[in-house]
Amino acid sequence: MSNAADYAATLHVRDTCMCLHARRAARALARRFDEAFRPLGLTSGQYSLLHSLNRPTPASLGQVAEVLAMDRSTVTANLKPLERRGLAAFAVDADDRRGRRAALTDAGRALLAQATPIWVQEHARVEQELKADAELLRDGLRSLGRIAGSAPR
Repeated sequence: MSNAADYAATLHVRDTCMCLHARRAARALARRFDEAFRPLGLTSGQYSLLHSLNRPTPASLGQVAEVLAMDRSTVTANLKPLERRGLAAFAVDADDRRGRRAALTDAGRALLAQATPIWVQEHARVEQELKADAELLRDGLRSLGRIAGSAPR
């Protein structure tokens, strides 16, 4: 059985922990966008992944990982379902035969074009419902990403 001091610490963490609140907010947003993209058979994470591939030349897996703040193995695992659906394709990196690059296929570009108006509409709703200044929130989240990304491991 825990004592009152332990529970007081738990309440303090529950009410003030930025990591906890960021995760809760991220999960809530992801669920909201997952629901919006459901008619296209797409998740919010897949939408972000498709956008990370939307470039003039195929992206290295490291570039995609950097944009999405993921490790390369996670990027590869998340790209596999998109590859199976014919939305993304892998190729050997011409500059480094050990590496691979990923790109959108025509079907991937078409799905992204269908999904983007859904994102625009849902994103506008989120910003409208947000009681705080959306740009201030984005700036704070970017700062947190930089600070947390530079933390010693």
